[in-house]
Amino acid sequence: MARQLLRFLIRMLQLPLALLVMFYEWGWDTLSHVFDWLARRPIWSRLENAVRRLPPWAALGVFLLPTALLFPVKLLALWFIANGQKVLGVALILLAKIVGTAIVARLFTLTHNALMQIGWFARLYRWFVPWKDLWMDAIRASWPWRIGRVIKRSVKRRAAAMFQRVFRRGA
Repeated sequence: MARQLLRFLIRMLQLPLALLVMFYEWGWDTLSHVFDWLARRPIWSRLENAVRRLPPWAALGVFLLPTALLFPVKLLALWFIANGQKVLGVALILLAKIVGTAIVARLFTLTHNALMQIGWFARLYRWFVPWKDLWMDAIRASWPWRIGRVIKRSVKRRAAAMFQRVFRRGA
């Protein structure tokens, strides 16, 4: 009975989890291109190099900083929602989530070596990655994920064809 309940719960979670993972993967791919572009700028490049050279505990502080800075923004978004500005509040939460995820991902890339020198962080990371990989494999094997990939490819092809038609007319 417990095993059947667990299977049922996993099936119920497949769609939202697949959508969430797709959102993060899309965001990571897209926003990593933005950061790659920024990294070619001299000032940004110097800033990233300074972050790469931080000692472990300073790297941890920098890595956690976006979470602390975005907390008041999310509270403001909730205030908007509570005061009837639902669209603005939800848009602000989504924007904070996208920006925060992009910044934390980039900071993790920059501070990874220093963070791995902190014992508890390294242990937690070594525990988390295999667990996350198992979940990701299960999500990617699910029907919502597979259908979502087909839809995503179709939308990309249609968008590319539309842009080609628009640019051919304009040329």
